[in-house]
Amino acid sequence: MKVIIGLPHRRELIILFLLAGLTLVALSSCSSQSSGNLPMATLDQMPAEVQESPTVVQQAYRFAAANPDVMRRIPCYCGCGPIGHTSNYSCYVSRVDDQGHVTFDTHALGCSICVDITQDTMRLLQQGKSVDEIRAYVDTTYSKYGKSNMPGSP
Repeated sequence: MKVIIGLPHRRELIILFLLAGLTLVALSSCSSQSSGNLPMATLDQMPAEVQESPTVVQQAYRFAAANPDVMRRIPCYCGCGPIGHTSNYSCYVSRVDDQGHVTFDTHALGCSICVDITQDTMRLLQQGKSVDEIRAYVDTTYSKYGKSNMPGSP
């Protein structure tokens, strides 16, 4: 006995492709760390090593680049002060020229403390906390790891 399996009808193929497309859209919008409605730089503006890094690191770079006014007020406690870093922002961005072109620092690519501080900042902003409240949280939470990199901090 010979069994012949027929090809799906055109309508079934269309439905199958639509379902597959919707599934891909749903999966691509899901993330373990959502940036919500926070301003974020686009990933294609980032160096290749950032684009190839884990999502949580990409988000931290994207957030830092798009939020210098916030990030310059947040310290880092990873011990990066001696290399010239003066805030958590400088763990990601080393320079912005007069035309607004950003030169990224690769330090945060390999530093979980830098990235954790940035992720905490993002989370607390989404919860409606002020920058002063976030700074206090970061100081309390991360000072056990070392000295603040912000000039004039204890």
